[in-house]
Amino acid sequence: MAVKDSREVVIEATPQEILDVIADVEATPTWSPQFQKSEIIDTYDDGRPRQAKMTVKAAGLTDVQVIEYTWTDSSVSWTLVSAGQLKAQDATYTLTPDGDKTKVRFDMVVDPSVPIPGFLLKRTLKGGMETATDGLRKQVLKVKKS
Repeated sequence: MAVKDSREVVIEATPQEILDVIADVEATPTWSPQFQKSEIIDTYDDGRPRQAKMTVKAAGLTDVQVIEYTWTDSSVSWTLVSAGQLKAQDATYTLTPDGDKTKVRFDMVVDPSVPIPGFLLKRTLKGGMETATDGLRKQVLKVKKS
């Protein structure tokens, strides 16, 4: 059963600064507790990640996922290439500049390949959505300060 969710957050940074934090795939486990390990497999000519392999722990399951990114100046999306516990995963960050801030919308659809009770799946997705927005905001502001 596929579930989807979306969430918005305002980050006091430019879209470029936010995309740079998202592109730092190998640092993701330092600010996103669901990620145990994250490595870039392949990059585009501009250095942005094209494919990444991640070990993710969520809903009591640990999964190794390979995802493929698509980048623009105002968004990044990814789609699942392979995983053990998921049939599909699609996610998009859409960034809209607003003065010296940026409105960030995160949309995600997850389709597990193993049966997970609906309430647990929704709770797990909610936690992931909070990290993907509030956790991203904290990390962007931390990187910006240093």
